[in-house]
Amino acid sequence: MAKVAQNQERAEKARAAFLYKQHIVITSRKTNGKLMCEEKTDYQILPSETGLQKQQKAFEGKLWHKHSYITYVSENDQNSSTKITPDGVSIDIPGDSIDVGLVRDFRDDLANDKTKDGLAKNLFPLTAEEQEQYQFQLVGREQQRVAQASACGCHGDVYRVRFRPKDRQDFTWAGEALIDAAEFAPVTISTKLSRSMPFFVKALLGTDVPGLGFSVAYRRVADGLWFPVSFGTEFRLRALFFLNRTLAVSLENTDFQQASAESTIHYQAPQISP
Repeated sequence: MAKVAQNQERAEKARAAFLYKQHIVITSRKTNGKLMCEEKTDYQILPSETGLQKQQKAFEGKLWHKHSYITYVSENDQNSSTKITPDGVSIDIPGDSIDVGLVRDFRDDLANDKTKDGLAKNLFPLTAEEQEQYQFQLVGREQQRVAQASACGCHGDVYRVRFRPKDRQDFTWAGEALIDAAEFAPVTISTKLSRSMPFFVKALLGTDVPGLGFSVAYRRVADGLWFPVSFGTEFRLRALFFLNRTLAVSLENTDFQQASAESTIHYQAPQISP
């Protein structure tokens, strides 16, 4: 795991020299499946000294409002009125819309512009800093199927590793990772909460997040260089004794291009199920 941590840090520095596209879709639904809000955002990701620079290239939203769906193609600050345009007619939606707020909060948390990956750092327990808080168990070595190996660009053999927090009382991630046996780089990471939310928190705040966890898939784009190419999660959020929603988040990174070169690597990002 020390080699994995070293390679993670080395790859993060190398990824800073790449351009790529990022597509994020986030939905909020009632527990009966009714769609309340959906926002799709496309970014061009550019390297910068502090992490990365994100340029929004496209935006599309859909909101259930006053007994019908309306679509919108622009956004303002989530704390103010959100200007939307259904069929060319401009109207204002209250900025305190619960579903719009949820969708944008999760998008902003996920699309972190302070990392080289475009994903929040606290999602990755395999870095040297994060590994200090975890215990790891090698489950075994296995051979991936040809299609799976081709999709991720790995060499075929992977280690299956389980992890959980050293302190069993910590409220954080636990799960499994597949590690490429040749380059000691993560191929996939799947997590869930390490333990259930304490009862007194649920009782006092009326908040629970059953099913919270995520899956990340990586792809090898060059020797020793792996990018997180897809992220997915779906979970329920129960809060404040009246809010009950199912949130689904998906992210795809594609079309990688080294900033100092003219060649571009194109591929179809693998599909993962949360």
